[in-house]
Amino acid sequence: MNGKKQGGRLWFLTAAASGVMLNPLNSSMISLALNRIQYDFQLSFSTVSWLISSFYLSSVVAQPIMGKIGDYFGKKFIFMSGLALVLVSALGAPFAPTFFLLLLMRLFQSVGSSAIYPAAMSLIRGHIRERQASALAVISVFTSATAALGPTIGGLLVGLGDWPAIFIVNFPIVVISFILGLVFFPRDAKKPQEPFARVMKEMDIPGIALFASGMALLVWFLLSLGERPHVWTGIAGAVLIMAFLRREWRVDHAFIDIRMFRTNGLLGLVLIQFIALNIFNYSLFFGLPSYFQDELHFHVRTSGLMMLFLSGSSTLISLAAGRWVDRSGFKKPLVTGTVCMLAGAVLLPTLFVGASIPVMAAILALVGISYGLGNVSLQAAMIQATPPGMTGTTSGLFQASRYMGSILSSVALGLVFGRQITEAHFRILGVILIGVGAGSCLLNLKLRGRRTEAG
Repeated sequence: MNGKKQGGRLWFLTAAASGVMLNPLNSSMISLALNRIQYDFQLSFSTVSWLISSFYLSSVVAQPIMGKIGDYFGKKFIFMSGLALVLVSALGAPFAPTFFLLLLMRLFQSVGSSAIYPAAMSLIRGHIRERQASALAVISVFTSATAALGPTIGGLLVGLGDWPAIFIVNFPIVVISFILGLVFFPRDAKKPQEPFARVMKEMDIPGIALFASGMALLVWFLLSLGERPHVWTGIAGAVLIMAFLRREWRVDHAFIDIRMFRTNGLLGLVLIQFIALNIFNYSLFFGLPSYFQDELHFHVRTSGLMMLFLSGSSTLISLAAGRWVDRSGFKKPLVTGTVCMLAGAVLLPTLFVGASIPVMAAILALVGISYGLGNVSLQAAMIQATPPGMTGTTSGLFQASRYMGSILSSVALGLVFGRQITEAHFRILGVILIGVGAGSCLLNLKLRGRRTEAG
């Protein structure tokens, strides 16, 4: 019986993890295919780069919205629906006759994969009671490892089957996740049928519309900072978000209950700290390869091996972090991860620049450990701080925070490395990351004093 229970847990997690990996995998895998797509459709790079920008933009907006829909209509239903959308893109994108249709398939892929993460987190919270943090660590490994290995996988696939291969590869992953989810995910509880007007009220459609439009404009503004800032877009986005916050404070059935953050300060701190963690991680994830190749003149293979110290140590520590959180809670692993982050940040502009390869590798491993510990700990903290019935929505906000951190890191890199990549510019980036690490330490001091109101 015990073995049967363990087997069920294994297949349950395999279904969830294989689905969850689709979003980070597709967010990074396409980078190696842009050149081929640009050539095939005879486009400028700025046009074809919308395949990346639109994915980030729609992921930030769609994650919490799909989480809310899952909280209302059922987690398994939304998980399977997300897989179906990714399947449509996997089959349709390779045969897209125009770039517009390819971009549409990419949006299907983004929205579909955005639905999967919050649904998976809700399913894990609702149905895995024992060693829950270890289960979350598995999800963390799949999300961080696939994001880190995405460019390498994309390069191999483009070499084997040109750019359509990066879409086709989703097909077997979707099929595996769909079959296992169909068998091992429990059925959604049946909701009593309600009038359409009441459903729309409880879903808070006006709130969703304000959030979606405001976030879309703000993200578009942030993405424009590296070239020609769209100032009015940023102002319009800020106005819409302020209108959204004002509305959510007053309505009974809110898309995101803003009042919850007043009584449950832990959740707000977790989301802010997760943004900071991802600013730190993605600044190095996107910035180091260029620094290695442009300034240090490393071969691309050497650069890839150096990056493995960052991603590999993060992946390896994540499973140990899950067991640690199960034993002692999320606070000690999170503090340890934040201290490692600050230590790594201090070493980057001081010891890392001009160091030997073994020393650089050791510093990158330390930074990777900080991300693995922080990722798993904050994921567990988010689940612990979330009120019952809202796991999908807050998981969506959590994943949206990952993409906000990624976007802000791109802005920072554009400002620091915009014209030239030198040791002096890398030191400037290191100083910025010291500020991010110090800010995370201060957030930890506040977070350690918080009790979880959600239970």
